[in-house]
Amino acid sequence: MAALASGSDSEADSEALSDAELQEAFARGLLKPGLNVELEAPKRRQNDVAGLGQCLAEFRKDLAWLERLDVTVGPAPELPAPQTLVEPGAVDPEDDFRREMTFYRQAQAAVLAVLPRLHQHQIPTKRPQDYFAEMAKSDQQMQKIRQKLQMKQAAMEKSEKAKQLRALRKYGKKVQTEVLQKRQREKSKMMTAIKKYQKGFSDKLDFLEGDGRSLSRGEEGAKAQQMKKGPSAKRRYKNQKFGFGGRKKGCKRNTRESYDDVSGFRARTAHGRGPHKTGKKLPNKRPGKRAREKMKSRAR
Repeated sequence: MAALASGSDSEADSEALSDAELQEAFARGLLKPGLNVELEAPKRRQNDVAGLGQCLAEFRKDLAWLERLDVTVGPAPELPAPQTLVEPGAVDPEDDFRREMTFYRQAQAAVLAVLPRLHQHQIPTKRPQDYFAEMAKSDQQMQKIRQKLQMKQAAMEKSEKAKQLRALRKYGKKVQTEVLQKRQREKSKMMTAIKKYQKGFSDKLDFLEGDGRSLSRGEEGAKAQQMKKGPSAKRRYKNQKFGFGGRKKGCKRNTRESYDDVSGFRARTAHGRGPHKTGKKLPNKRPGKRAREKMKSRAR
């Protein structure tokens, strides 16, 4: 431990001696460049009026005023505001509004000073009535812009129509759902009334009247007239052909009563063997199986 402590003390002394030596060398000016960075002294700004005048004289050209159109004026007079009175020439550079207003007033003063001189030299300052100026954009570019605007408008109209259709569909679904629910309620109500009537809890037959809607006078008259007149000819034919409902299978089978009843039997006309009217040809009937066999054997 003692050896370690003595080693650390010797290193600290060497570092201290080296710092002291560096300071002495810097004081004597023995340090070479590159080992440290020298700070540059701040630049001094000078207003060299003579040099500026010389530069101005070098690029100044002696041209007429109509070629230069330059003017040097101060700002135009401003109406002082009743709240704040600003002294002339005292403009705060940090105040953006006051600075822009100063530029605006100076431009106004330049226009007021230059217009009389232009009129004196007979130079027009207003655009003629028949002046034609080409547009900055070509006709093709304007056509593209117009087409783009039309496409955008058409897309907006299409979107609005789609919104309206969606709203109508929602409304239609809502109405359809309400109608189905109403029918279901009426059906359940009618079934409940039928069950009550079948079990003897009620003797009312109001559920047989349909949906309970009252018919108008015209409808009642037409319905009563149809009931008095009876079914139509088509309905009577259907009833005669197909019956009035019930069992249809086996309706043409013979019964004991129909078998014993021979009042409608006519021997002359039975099986098409009776006498026929003159001048009427009998239909060509195909011979039976035995007759065909005999005809074949004769042909052989």
